[in-house]
Amino acid sequence: MNFFNNPNRIPESYGLKIAGGLIAFFLIMKVFGLAHHYELRFLNVFIQVGGIFFALKKFKQTHEEHMNYFRALITGVATGAVGSAVFAIFLFAYMSLDSAFMAGIIENEPMGRYLNPYITAFMVALEGLFSGLLFTFIIINYVDTDDVNDPQGESN
Repeated sequence: MNFFNNPNRIPESYGLKIAGGLIAFFLIMKVFGLAHHYELRFLNVFIQVGGIFFALKKFKQTHEEHMNYFRALITGVATGAVGSAVFAIFLFAYMSLDSAFMAGIIENEPMGRYLNPYITAFMVALEGLFSGLLFTFIIINYVDTDDVNDPQGESN
C-alpha cells in the first residue's frame, strides 16, 4: 500500500493533490501572463472544493461507508490545511526567487508596502485554512454522515 492509497493518510494525500492543482493553476496563469490578475485566484475554490469532496468520499469508501459528522469535519479541514500549507510554501519559494513578481504585488496591492514573501505566504495559508473550513462545513451538509445515535461496530 502506498502513501496515496493509505486510508489513514487521506488528508495528507488529498491535500498534496490540492496543492498540486493550485501550483499547476498558478504556473499556467504565469505562462499565459495572467498571474498579475489576482481576482482569478477565485478559481482556486474549485480545486479546493473538489479535493475536499473527494477526500470525504474516499474516507467514507475506505471506512465501510461510515462517516461521523465530526470526523468528516476534521478530515476536510485537515485536507484543506495541508493543501494550503504546501501551496503557501511553494509561493514563498517562488516569491523569494522571482523578485519582480513580489515587486508587482507590492506595487499593486493597497497594503503592498507592508508585504514581503513571509507575510504573503502566511496570508495565503491562512486564507486557505479558513476557506477549507468553510467549504468542508458546506460539503458535509450534503454528504451523508452517520446519525449520532447509531453506534458503530455493533450489530442489531
